Amino acid sequence: MFKIINIIIIYLIPIVPKSIIKIFANNYVAGTSIKESLQIVNKLNNQNLSVTLDILGEHTKSKSECFEITNNYKEILKEINNNNLDCNISIKPSHIGTDINSNLFKNNLQSILDQAIKYDNFVRIDMENSKLTDTSISAYKSLKNNNIGIVFQAYLYRTEDDINKLDVKSNIRLCKGIYNESPQIAIKDPYKININYLKLLKNALSNNIYVGIATHDKKLIKQSLAIIDEMKVDKNKFEFQMLYGVPMQSVINDLLNKNYKVRIYVPFGINWYDYSIRRIKENPNISRYVIKNFFLK
Repeated sequence: MFKIINIIIIYLIPIVPKSIIKIFANNYVAGTSIKESLQIVNKLNNQNLSVTLDILGEHTKSKSECFEITNNYKEILKEINNNNLDCNISIKPSHIGTDINSNLFKNNLQSILDQAIKYDNFVRIDMENSKLTDTSISAYKSLKNNNIGIVFQAYLYRTEDDINKLDVKSNIRLCKGIYNESPQIAIKDPYKININYLKLLKNALSNNIYVGIATHDKKLIKQSLAIIDEMKVDKNKFEFQMLYGVPMQSVINDLLNKNYKVRIYVPFGINWYDYSIRRIKENPNISRYVIKNFFLK
């Protein structure tokens, strides 16, 4: 039934008014301004949830916009510090310069990292499609700093090797991956992706790598917990991460009750429409959550 709904949504999106999409977006996007997003961060912190903030947007085409986004992230880090919030930031490489040149990206990333170090905060390099995998990993490794981490995608065949090449005490977010990649480089079978996810998780934890276990798959979360129990991993070596707005409250409550750290990935910004459309089109689970949440209201 939901597969049919997903197909219908994809075909209807071009004619759906923005006002309707905004109804969905309000549940999954924390406003358009830094001020609005920090209000959501404070609300989540009061629920014992950590947060990572992401400014919506990617594939920036002008240097001036790249600098603006960079300065916005630096302002966010300053406001997080001033308001004593439990929050870090996630940055897409293409948002701060990779589409223009690698030096612009690296300089902007270094500038943001310097601000994070100043305020004893943390920067996550988001992973985009496979064209940027090498660039992202190279930038991460070149910085060699405890205040920065990266994302790896379990559906890429290369990820096992990439993780095995990391330094001890690296910091990663492990997700399944949502981009439509070629079967030559990506696992397509959801069952096999889950198997690989658990294998990668076990390898990372064995190598003393901090892992953000990022998934909404309840079965995968239970299997991850089983690995953690089996390996007797300290609770300060990992956390669970989920997208803002995805209805996982019972799972979140259960994790918090067991004193596990849970971090919510919170996107915000003026590009809320493009983000909402992409989430619905690229990830059937998100569209399913959106529809379920909409009819439950």
